[in-house]
Amino acid sequence: MSRFTVPRDLYHGKGSLEALKTLKGSKAIVVVGGGSMKRFGFLDKVVSYLKEAGMEVELFEGVEPDPSVETVMKGAEAMTKFQPDWIVSIGGGSPIDAAKAMWAFYEYPETTFEDLCIPFNFPTLRTKAKFCAIPSTSGTATEVTAFSVITDYAKGIKYPLADFNITPDIAIVDPDLAETMPAKLTAHTGMDAMTHAVEAYVSTLNSDYTDPLALHSIKMVSENLVKSYKGDMDARAKMHNAQCLAGMAFSNALLGIVHSMAHKTGAAYTGGHIVHGCANAMYLPKVIKYNAKDETAAKRYAEIAAFLGLTPSADALIAHINELNRALDIPSCIKDYEGGIIDEAEFLEKLPKVSELAVGDACTGSNPRAITPKEMEKLLYCCYFDTEVNF
Repeated sequence: MSRFTVPRDLYHGKGSLEALKTLKGSKAIVVVGGGSMKRFGFLDKVVSYLKEAGMEVELFEGVEPDPSVETVMKGAEAMTKFQPDWIVSIGGGSPIDAAKAMWAFYEYPETTFEDLCIPFNFPTLRTKAKFCAIPSTSGTATEVTAFSVITDYAKGIKYPLADFNITPDIAIVDPDLAETMPAKLTAHTGMDAMTHAVEAYVSTLNSDYTDPLALHSIKMVSENLVKSYKGDMDARAKMHNAQCLAGMAFSNALLGIVHSMAHKTGAAYTGGHIVHGCANAMYLPKVIKYNAKDETAAKRYAEIAAFLGLTPSADALIAHINELNRALDIPSCIKDYEGGIIDEAEFLEKLPKVSELAVGDACTGSNPRAITPKEMEKLLYCCYFDTEVNF
């Protein structure tokens, strides 16, 4: 038996933020990031609409990129004091992911972060509050997914939390918010969406319910991402929908080792973070090459290529992804990331441990080709130096 879960309601299209007026409740806490939603006036709109719905509103601001366990616990403490019956999060993937984890600790203060790290081990939510997610970026699709990624900075590890309980009750996908993204963020989040859709399509848990969403998303990203990157706002609106469709697909089909690698390399190095969407973009061509040794995966990649009007092969899809990356000014390997901030000696020193952690990541289990820690070392080595995957 399989399961397919999406939000109870999804409002989309320009101006759909106004749907907040229809929420029924007495108190809402709004979880938001570093300030862009305030600068562009969207936070004020959210508060105004919620008050129009008859709610008392409190803000929890300042969720950092790659939210930490500490931020999650502070947010849960604020919720415990305020006792909201709605949690509303607006912004990129970080504040929404953080708010999902806060939600669990608000409803179950006795639970531990270690408990939540076990896939599909969350307690039953909605005993105190419902959840509404409003994305401002076009990539993570956390507004429709059963996932949250939280970083333990002391350990230098990103933990993907997974449970259908944290799929939001309501998603508001308003392209007005996405218009504020700078070009670099547009590129990185867009390739995150592409990776979600491709990995969902070849996942061992793909189904008749997820395949159409994944394929249509891949086509929309292929047709609109570069135009969106160059400032075409019609294409930007289409990308906002495309990433959401990809989210519906991967939330139910799960992902693969591109994400395992991105999770475990993102916060591992002292030179700086590897931005998640950029990591996915760099790793995706290498992973396709690795996975294509599996006959079923090769067939699925060929189907994607054919759907895009390319030669039906994994190699044609790899060439297409590489072409997109070049058009988006995304480097081809970790060595070239941000002018070389990830030190080669440190990368090689940490390679065995990072590889072991990546194999143990929650996303590895649904990858179409099995991988050992030694094979992961080879694959990450190829991703650092941009060498050929031939094993």
